[in-house]
Amino acid sequence: MSLKYTLDDTQWQILIHKVGENFNDLTIKRGFQYFKQERVQPLKVSNPEQIEALVEGNDEDKYRVTLNLDSLSESRCSCPVPAYCKHMIAVLLDYVSQQGRSVHAIVNANSTAMFKQPTRPLPHNTSSSQTVDRKAEEALAKLQEQASRIPFMNIKEWHELFKLSISSVGFNSPNAQYAKNALASIYNLQPQLSPVLELLYKLHAHLFVLEKLVHPLQNSGTHRDIFIGYHTQVAADDMHEEVKRILRSTLMIKDEPEQWPRITETLSYLRGHMLVEAKNLKYFSEIYDRLWLQWIHPNLQDESMYVEELEQLKLAQTELGTTLSKLPWLLAQCQMYFYLAQDGPAWELLQQANKGMIIPPGRLLHFLHVLSSTEQWSRLQEWLITIGPMLSSLREEHLNEYVAYWDKVIQHFPDSEQHLWNSLVSMLPYSRNIYEEALLTHGKWQHWMDYQLSIGKEPLDFRVSVMQPIEKNAPELLLPFYHQAVERYILLKNRVSYKAAVKLLKRLSKLYKKLKQEERWEQFITAFASRHSRLRALQEELRKGKLIS
Repeated sequence: MSLKYTLDDTQWQILIHKVGENFNDLTIKRGFQYFKQERVQPLKVSNPEQIEALVEGNDEDKYRVTLNLDSLSESRCSCPVPAYCKHMIAVLLDYVSQQGRSVHAIVNANSTAMFKQPTRPLPHNTSSSQTVDRKAEEALAKLQEQASRIPFMNIKEWHELFKLSISSVGFNSPNAQYAKNALASIYNLQPQLSPVLELLYKLHAHLFVLEKLVHPLQNSGTHRDIFIGYHTQVAADDMHEEVKRILRSTLMIKDEPEQWPRITETLSYLRGHMLVEAKNLKYFSEIYDRLWLQWIHPNLQDESMYVEELEQLKLAQTELGTTLSKLPWLLAQCQMYFYLAQDGPAWELLQQANKGMIIPPGRLLHFLHVLSSTEQWSRLQEWLITIGPMLSSLREEHLNEYVAYWDKVIQHFPDSEQHLWNSLVSMLPYSRNIYEEALLTHGKWQHWMDYQLSIGKEPLDFRVSVMQPIEKNAPELLLPFYHQAVERYILLKNRVSYKAAVKLLKRLSKLYKKLKQEERWEQFITAFASRHSRLRALQEELRKGKLIS
């Protein structure tokens, strides 16, 4: 079918209402089966309102359908059913699919109609059908009239309006297509708004859809992990990413201070969802953090809002009881104390959260980021010391960021370098790679060598590029490292280990030459070859390496 005409959002909403008002659920489901079985043979679209097609029946007869989108009562089918038959639904679904609209919105039109379905009109009763069409149009007009008051509504009223606007979308498949259709319905309502109000509207449109995706999965009684299907997970993740993108936009609240109440309403909304979020869902807790970091904290003139938020969070323990999600609750309080520069209580809350719970590394690094960006170097040092043990078992990328903050502190307070080493040592063995790299970066050659000897590391485990700085700056430190490894290789008594020993002996030869101790080297290699004269394979490898003649 060549689609010369397309439905706009208003026409789409009206069409869904018309289907829900005129077709019963059984007929819609049967028509859906015909559509899935590809029984529709398209003919043409005569005009924006009229579609003509053939539908193959169960008896192999083909029924001619003329569908009038503007007035479904005037639609006709050559089958025995006088009106509103399954063949009409099959044609309509084929048309809707090619329009890129949600087939399931039509399939669920009967059960998800926005307004209560009146008594079904009799077949060919034109006046009754026109009444139904008029009611659907009146319902949509009423919705649009409500939307015109969006600039004067509070956030709760926005969400109630969003709920009405997406009721025709259906919820059979909570996936990316559902999210897209829901957002389109919500945006279709949006009147002209001021810059701050428009940003808030976008934020809440996505928050509302995110809630619709994940909220039905929540178990209100516990906070155990819940299962999210793959397609729902993809849709929720997309919504989450878009919300984070919106929050990165600059909120010019100073130009519209009258919008502050909506900011506090947004905070209350996020707090409510964060405090009952399942353990494996971090959507609302992360958004709550970002709202503070990117929109609220930069625009506050005093500390009163932090104090008020602490009071709200403390009250939540009594109000929510066993439904309280403890980790985000503790971390949210910690964040408020952090903004109030009351680090002691903040650290106590972190210690509580770290017992038996896994603190997301981003939440810990968030504190360091804020202190670094505001150049609070003394506080940053104390926070680095405090949260180091909490980061010890995390991925290397997070530890790299942790050390990078230490480097900034040391630039301003050189005497604090010892705290870096103390922290990294306390985090061993998880911090091993980072510890070694930091020692090399800071030229701690002796410490690096002592550490390798203490853990029995093999010199050949390292790339040549790792050893080069030590060979250049402290070659004498490599002598015991190489000598001990050579002796371990000889004890293995196999050809592979002998080759490894010879490789290290050649490096030792260069080191002694660099240290201008060639005579000492000659004494060593002569005694070494004599001591292992009975190991014929080793002697062969020594000659191949031109270490002996």
